[in-house]
Amino acid sequence: MSTDDDAARPAGDRHVPVLLQRCVDLLAPALSAPGSVLVDCTLGMGGHTEAVLEQVPTARVLGIDRDTQALELAGRRLARFGDRFTPVHAVYDEIADVVDEHAGGAVQGVLMDLGVSSLQLDEAERGFAYAQDAPLDMRMDQSQGITAADVLNTYDVGDLIRILREYGEERFAPRVARALVRRREERPWERTGELAELVRASIPAATRRTGGNPAKRTFQALRIEVNGELEVLERAVPAAIEVLAVDGRIVVESYHSLEDRLVKRAIARGTTSSAPPGLPVEPETHRPYLEALTRGAEDADAAELERNPRSASVRLRAARRLRPTPDHLATTTSRKESR
Repeated sequence: MSTDDDAARPAGDRHVPVLLQRCVDLLAPALSAPGSVLVDCTLGMGGHTEAVLEQVPTARVLGIDRDTQALELAGRRLARFGDRFTPVHAVYDEIADVVDEHAGGAVQGVLMDLGVSSLQLDEAERGFAYAQDAPLDMRMDQSQGITAADVLNTYDVGDLIRILREYGEERFAPRVARALVRRREERPWERTGELAELVRASIPAATRRTGGNPAKRTFQALRIEVNGELEVLERAVPAAIEVLAVDGRIVVESYHSLEDRLVKRAIARGTTSSAPPGLPVEPETHRPYLEALTRGAEDADAAELERNPRSASVRLRAARRLRPTPDHLATTTSRKESR
């Protein structure tokens, strides 16, 4: 359980941003002109934003987070930058609305650092960590939505199998799901410790010897379901690309294959010609509208891993906007015209 001292700790002491300098280096060329705007879609405790504001004096940042506690902590950390930083309470698939309201047009950079934040992992009562006993919550925005306990106590066995397979990539999803339902018939699910114990008991002993805590996959699946993470991401990446100005850049850090697959697909769509094969001349409207800035996905190197163990699973992808498309910024423009 967190203490009052934990809550009072500065955000900078509670989180080491993953691939911090690499992210800044990728974004900085697009933010060099006065008035440039970066949207930090997953502000967290503000580490990436702080580095951009320190190293790129021409930039200002719109920091989006659904977690009000994160916004409060980051806001205190970044107060010294004055109006160069604007916190926004929203889910990051609302990026077009945020940009419309706070930037009034295209932006020069977008950063997404996906998954659960250090704040959420380290605050035991949030229920994200399988190593600490806590209420089964797992909501990134604790002001709304269903909890992990709601999922465990109300979903039928078929839906539990589906989310464990799809979101947790759990090989033993039917076995775990049936055990979850049997247990709730005795008493409702309330605590993370009980869940971790049941999952461990449901996994064959031979499998438990490798791969870390066997509850990890179930906790990941529940967190993704509670927060609608993949549905949000599937909408957010294309929307983020659409609010980029020409020469603007997007950088995305993913932490599991499901996230990375969606990011890879959205970037590949923009870096690939849409012209039918065999045309003697490629029409301008079919040319790629993105240029990849990374060769595939980048991993953390040995120095990063030593500095920050939570970077072990990161996959970083980045791209630059090459040209407008017929739909580029169309949504923003239509909203302006309707006012």
